Amino acid sequence: VSFPWQKREISNFDYLMYLNTLAGRSYNDYMQYPVFPWVLADYHSETLNLTNPHTFRDLSKPMGAQTVERKRKFIQRYNEVEKSEDPSAQCHYCTHYSSAIIVASYLVRMEPFTQTFCSLQGGSFDVADRMFHSVQSTWESASRDNMSDVRELIPEFFYLPEFLTNANHFELGCMQDGTVLGDVQLPPWADGDPHKFILLHRQALESDYVSAHLHRWIDLIFGHKQHGSAAVEAVNTYHPYFYGDKMDLNNVKDPLIKSTILGFISNFGQIPKQV
Repeated sequence: VSFPWQKREISNFDYLMYLNTLAGRSYNDYMQYPVFPWVLADYHSETLNLTNPHTFRDLSKPMGAQTVERKRKFIQRYNEVEKSEDPSAQCHYCTHYSSAIIVASYLVRMEPFTQTFCSLQGGSFDVADRMFHSVQSTWESASRDNMSDVRELIPEFFYLPEFLTNANHFELGCMQDGTVLGDVQLPPWADGDPHKFILLHRQALESDYVSAHLHRWIDLIFGHKQHGSAAVEAVNTYHPYFYGDKMDLNNVKDPLIKSTILGFISNFGQIPKQV
């Protein structure tokens, strides 16, 4: 059977939104917000070459396995769970690729997300150096540099230039190197223009390369590589608490443990329902 998406009768964007909806993700819930992939790995070139495979992120691997060294460290973490600990807590990642704070941090320059972000942070903006301020540095953090950062993207990266500008002139603070936070720093190929960034980023999502490889990312996030032996093999296992539908909270009798699990899920995110 050939599906409309395989025949390219619907866009990659629409197909991803469809899968997110099927998996219970919604704009109405920051904890289960639609999740979209990083599709590019080139945030430094003057021009974006969508015919070069090296321009793109490896969609067959989760964000924790984008470099050989990073993948090795996460596999090592998985193997190092002490025998004395609960073996069911064995996982590659203790953080998630989508959570309320990730969503609010991306959209922090727009209301009502500004207020949401501040309330999640205890009433104020985060330390400036930890705020979302540059597409390239966020990619480098999530794909290479930061072992507690495996975040993916949200749909707005492919259609909403407004979230990249500080039109409300919020005082977001000053980084240690003296940079005052304002608009999000864009890759050179966007020429400082949020509209151009969104246009090219959307073209990248709909490119031949992504169309040919997107099903591999879908397997990781929505499909059979979500959990079990296929997830272990793909270096794609998360803390057990993230698998909300796999945990029967009705069987958790201890109220403290139950509230801990619920707090964990609300703060750190949830794996989508398998589709």
